[in-house]
Amino acid sequence: MAQMEAYEGLAQIYDIFMDEIDYDQWVSYLEEIWNKFGVQPERITDLGCGTGSVLIRLAKKGYTMTGIDLSEEMLAMADQKCQSEELPVALYGMDMCEFSLPEEQDAIISLMDCMNYLTEEVDLSAAFTACKENLRQGGLLIFDMNTEYRFREVYGQNTYASTTEDAVYIWENYYDEEEQINEYAVNLFQKEMDGRYSRSEEFHYEKAYAPERVVHLLNEAGLTLLALYDGYTFDAPTDQSERIFFVATKK
Repeated sequence: MAQMEAYEGLAQIYDIFMDEIDYDQWVSYLEEIWNKFGVQPERITDLGCGTGSVLIRLAKKGYTMTGIDLSEEMLAMADQKCQSEELPVALYGMDMCEFSLPEEQDAIISLMDCMNYLTEEVDLSAAFTACKENLRQGGLLIFDMNTEYRFREVYGQNTYASTTEDAVYIWENYYDEEEQINEYAVNLFQKEMDGRYSRSEEFHYEKAYAPERVVHLLNEAGLTLLALYDGYTFDAPTDQSERIFFVATKK
């Protein structure tokens, strides 16, 4: 899980470059999934919660929220947001492979391809086991993963850049088809008080997993797959799906 620690410099400007994300739509999608499977959760954990953009929206809707992230910097940003909104959210700096909560959860969510960051099968399996141990009977685990198609055909060996008035973000991508590992080399330039820009560099790694292998690991962990969806829809995935949602339960 060391890769999630890469979000150190990026934490400070993460929300700036993610402002195009429709988090409200994500929350609506989650609620549609809960309704579809007849689950009305009260206690929900956001695994890999980052700066808390989804966490906070769910808390505002009255859910009892817990956030888990390994990055202290991301959690600090989430905590600032929660305090400014006066939201009673529990935040824990824990590894998603071995977390433990004081109460069983009705639902665990993990969004923005957090599971892809577990580049070893043993770690992905451990995360599923931890989810099972912290879910109540009938509770749901909902997570998404980037597909090999996205890593290979969309990201490939490309470079992406984004700028704002106070920050610059340059992302150089490399996908190793043999190892099925996607590497993001991220250069960040942030404007300081004196007008100069500070530079930091981070490396992020994600693993492409075949959906059937993920389902196998879920089963081994004692979880039962309920559905696979093409990203943010209720359609079946195709060989050109870029993001797949997994819905599993603890029976």
